[in-house]
Amino acid sequence: MTSALLIANASAGSADDQVLDEVVDALRTAWEVEIARTSGSDELREVLAAHPDVDVVVAAGGDGSWHVVVQELYGLDRLPKQLMALVPMGTGNDFARTLELAEDPVEVARGLLKAEPQHLDLAVDEDGGVVVNAVHVGVGAMAGQEAGPWKRRLGPLGYAVGAFKAGLVGTAERLHVVVDGELVAHGDDVIQAAVGIGRYVGGGAPLLPEADPSDGLLDITVSHADALPRRLAYGLRLLRGRHGDSADVVTVRGREVTISGDAMTWNADGELGEGLQRRTWRVEPSGYRVLVPASDTPSEQP
Repeated sequence: MTSALLIANASAGSADDQVLDEVVDALRTAWEVEIARTSGSDELREVLAAHPDVDVVVAAGGDGSWHVVVQELYGLDRLPKQLMALVPMGTGNDFARTLELAEDPVEVARGLLKAEPQHLDLAVDEDGGVVVNAVHVGVGAMAGQEAGPWKRRLGPLGYAVGAFKAGLVGTAERLHVVVDGELVAHGDDVIQAAVGIGRYVGGGAPLLPEADPSDGLLDITVSHADALPRRLAYGLRLLRGRHGDSADVVTVRGREVTISGDAMTWNADGELGEGLQRRTWRVEPSGYRVLVPASDTPSEQP
């Protein structure tokens, strides 16, 4: 029988507990499932280290949960050997959208029992930090900061509120973007630079609409829409995935990307940070293996 370790957030609420029970019941119709509720990276690392031979590690949560599980398995040198699975139970579930997972976590759990593994890419920085979905610098990262308190009250709509506020008050930054050794964007009018494996950020905005998590390449988008009217227009086009059509937006693909600037604000898989001045990400093709259920009715895309 397939053995599975299901990782869940220790601070999840009662509504999530009920759904999680249904997810576990669905998996246990064919798998032997052990549940671990963890509250931080150290605890998660200990749990994973104590289960070196489990067949499948299942992350039940959102993009942040998926990121930290992949990060810890990468740090334990368990990838790409370790088979993984995602049951989306977060607010945004952006990477789940790229994988076209169903919106119902229980439906996803049932689908995992007959799913086939897919090899997916990772982006890895010089310090061994992984990006499973997307990292972006500038106004988009500011939108994530602004959305924080609103997400708790409005759920996914909080992302839209944060994006609107960031579009109004955000300012351009001096950034340099180098892809595979070639300078593709530079100057003091950059409002956003994004690098990714997945297509969506912020609860469904198609920031990198052509990204393919299994093509061995990173997708890169850089926007020079610095004036307020252009920023707002950029945001509206981004919601439809049409921002790449604008003359002030650069879109390229590559295997290694370096972004540099002055005390940048960045968002990597939903984790916010400040003070970054330079970072390089390189793609690791087929960096890990994930069970992806086939679905006759994939979740609706924006």
